[in-house]
Amino acid sequence: MAPFHQILGNNLVANITNFTVWFAITFWIFIETQSVFATGMIAGIYLVFTAAFGFWLGSIVDHNSKRISMMGSSLVSFLFYAAALGMLLTEPEGAFTDPFGPYLWVFVLLVMLGVIAGNIRSIALPTLVTIMIPEDERDKANGLVGMVTGIGFLTTSVISGFLVAWGGMWLVLVLALGTTVLVFAHLGFLRVNEGRPVPVEGEVQPPRTVDIAGTIAIIAAVPGLFALIFFATFNNFLGGIFMALLDAYGLSLVSVEIWGLLFGVLSTAFIASGLLISRIGLGKNPLRTLLLVNLVTWSVCCVFTLQSSIWLLTAGCFVWMFMAPFAEAAEHTTLQKVVPLERQGRVFGFAQSVEQAASPLTAFLIGPYTQFVVIPFMTDGQGARSIGGWFGTGPERGIALVFTVAGLIGVLVTILALNSRPYKQLSAYYAGAPDSTELAEDTKPA
Repeated sequence: MAPFHQILGNNLVANITNFTVWFAITFWIFIETQSVFATGMIAGIYLVFTAAFGFWLGSIVDHNSKRISMMGSSLVSFLFYAAALGMLLTEPEGAFTDPFGPYLWVFVLLVMLGVIAGNIRSIALPTLVTIMIPEDERDKANGLVGMVTGIGFLTTSVISGFLVAWGGMWLVLVLALGTTVLVFAHLGFLRVNEGRPVPVEGEVQPPRTVDIAGTIAIIAAVPGLFALIFFATFNNFLGGIFMALLDAYGLSLVSVEIWGLLFGVLSTAFIASGLLISRIGLGKNPLRTLLLVNLVTWSVCCVFTLQSSIWLLTAGCFVWMFMAPFAEAAEHTTLQKVVPLERQGRVFGFAQSVEQAASPLTAFLIGPYTQFVVIPFMTDGQGARSIGGWFGTGPERGIALVFTVAGLIGVLVTILALNSRPYKQLSAYYAGAPDSTELAEDTKPA
């Protein structure tokens, strides 16, 4: 476990670095331009890049050593951050105050490409869990991965704003370059036995391609696996409502200082959840755990905004954040068993492309819809007249109504999933399947 723990620590530093850069450039661009359009475009760039590069990054992980893939990720991030720093130091006067200026958007593009290069790590890490951890311990190892994600999220949310306030993007990029060198050097000295097969002389090797068709065939060969990925995508689609509206709702109840501190404290739920999973695991059927966790979180979403209470909101957010690592660990544990090891990078890349693109997409759509439809509906429209007497009226209650409706939809879909044929098929397949390290590469659809 020692090398695995070192890889976790290495990934933690790399994740903090990359996501601090992402958060920081969003803050900094808004300060420089005062443009919500510009900050929205940054989220859009992340959406497009994540969706476009997931397959390709997964192929890199499958065709190379996982450790070397992670080192390559750090190297590419370093080069893009260095180029961005060069642009920052040679900035023409006023180039960063124009939200439509080409100089600004070339700079943003370089920074975001550096951030996206870090996605290789989020694909390589679960494949390393498959390689390094025995099957019956992987759910607990995935809990540790969730804990690392939580620590990174907590740290990033706390430090990014301070870095921008103290030294702007110059300080952010200099620190990012330094920590990226450190994680690269650490991986260079770390030795991991990945058990990669040695090519046999004269044997025809499979093509080192993205192979989208082959990846889809692997997913289709496992009954219910497509349904699992699309269920996770649907959850993220609804989860985009939190991305778009949670800050606005929280700031309608408390000051920005209290909200920022509260959100940082709430992020400890990720850590507590990861530690608990690492101790107790996920049970014999991780898929069932995934759906039950979603049932709890969407039930909470139905009620945590029923009244204008910061305490009710705090309790709901804590439950949501506490349950999230259970869902992610359950999905990873399932994929790690039923997908052949040599294909896992591409399957995780496919899941990343589809699932992570959903939340920003909802955020783009739900903001205008809430602003122009739901808020008027709950301010002086039919909603205010029909349920405003007990639910409340005004912009804040319009946002609250969106959360309640999203929770009801989530509960309904989760109940349907628990009783669906794909759930039963995948559960049965998981229980009877050999470990992924024993599966042949040429698995074909049934």
